[in-house]
Amino acid sequence: MKNLKVVFMGTPDFAVPILERLIEETNVLLVVTQPDKVRGRNNKVSFSPVKELAVKNNIEVFQPEKIKENYKIIIDKNPDIIITAAYGQIIPEELLFFSKYKAINVHASLLPKYRGGAPINRAIENGEKYLGITIMYMDKLMDNGDMISQRKIELKEEDNFDTMNEKLSILGRDLLMDTLPSVLSGTNEREKQKEEDVTIIKLLKKEELLIDFNKDAISVYNKIRSLDSVPGAYAFLNNKKYKLFDVRVGSEKLDDVSKIIDIKDYLEIACKNGTIKVYTIQEEGKKKMSIKDFLPSLNEGFILHRVLDFLGQFLVHL
Repeated sequence: MKNLKVVFMGTPDFAVPILERLIEETNVLLVVTQPDKVRGRNNKVSFSPVKELAVKNNIEVFQPEKIKENYKIIIDKNPDIIITAAYGQIIPEELLFFSKYKAINVHASLLPKYRGGAPINRAIENGEKYLGITIMYMDKLMDNGDMISQRKIELKEEDNFDTMNEKLSILGRDLLMDTLPSVLSGTNEREKQKEEDVTIIKLLKKEELLIDFNKDAISVYNKIRSLDSVPGAYAFLNNKKYKLFDVRVGSEKLDDVSKIIDIKDYLEIACKNGTIKVYTIQEEGKKKMSIKDFLPSLNEGFILHRVLDFLGQFLVHL
């Protein structure tokens, strides 16, 4: 496939292993990614992970603010195929059908479920047993195109967004490379999505990051790990904002909702009908800490049995 001319469109770290393999095995003419961002107090310019890889490999990069208004360069490159993976903008219809093999997308869900942004987060939040990848033809409607291939992996107890993002990225890379030969030969499968099975999801909103301990323990556990580590779910303790990470389902103990009922190398927190155990915490503006390191930082003069009284409850600030 080294002669296959590809325009690749992607932005976050999910897309990096996919682009790496395409660089190795095809002729990547152009990489399209989101514009650079300015971050931090020093206004440092930050490249997307995909741009960093493209620059490292001396591949031309195109970063339109609005691709629907500025895409002529892609047509001028005359690629054989356009391949996308978490690009982040709606792609103009003209780009979907002009190339020899059209445009295909590496989507991080088992379509037709979880069309739209943040499919990994939402699938974990909803407690899905399996997550997966769909290789699909692109259509003018978002994630609506015919499916070519799918592959799934199990969501394990210790998994969170970070681990599944990495696993699905590798799965997507491998499935794409296994699927491309049939696309190029015209022998690939092509299955329409069943509209009755479609679920459409929205991007995460800031207000969704606040933990609601009034929900059952399984729901709270899934919510926290769906946001671990970025952007991170949070709650308030003694008027301070803390993000909670590395969470497990605890026991079936019943107590006042949001109350910290036990401390070991974790904080055990009461939910509606059970508990969760939190092993890592991060106070706003500070670094992550294990609970082992966090407890002594509260007050060096405290003896352990008084720490529980001091911690009290996580509160939901409205």
